[in-house]
Amino acid sequence: MSLVSKALGRTAYRARQVLQSWRSPLGEEELAEARCLLGPLFPLFEGMSRRDQRHCLDVYHRLRAWGVDDGHLLMAALLHDVGKGRDVRLWHRVAFVVLQNVAPALLARAKGGLASLRDHPRLGADLLRAHGAPEPVVYLVLHHEDGQQGDAALALLQKSDDSC
Repeated sequence: MSLVSKALGRTAYRARQVLQSWRSPLGEEELAEARCLLGPLFPLFEGMSRRDQRHCLDVYHRLRAWGVDDGHLLMAALLHDVGKGRDVRLWHRVAFVVLQNVAPALLARAKGGLASLRDHPRLGADLLRAHGAPEPVVYLVLHHEDGQQGDAALALLQKSDDSC
């Protein structure tokens, strides 16, 4: 696959993600289910942008549809993007995808919203650890963007995240 076709495919994937997050409201029942599963970590979920909440709920629902009942994996699905914070705007997301594909060295020096997107797995893991999240949840959030192989739960989270 050429670099251009790979970049276009990733850009199209991100565009679908954004459009889907705008179309789907957050349902009271699914928020109640997330509140029940996350317990004292639910305020971290509430602190995410509405777009990221919708995406994380979609990842969670996909895992549930696949028959997943591992509580740590489901918690990680709901919190995997918590490190992005609320200040990431649409233009940050667009610029991130473009820079990731055409100028990764420039992205490595980015600050602000771009840095939040780049570093969100580590930032999220740090936030979860500070709030007493179980270590398996912290691990899954920390590595959800890695190409790491061999961990079945991580592979399921990555597959679900990439499909939503």
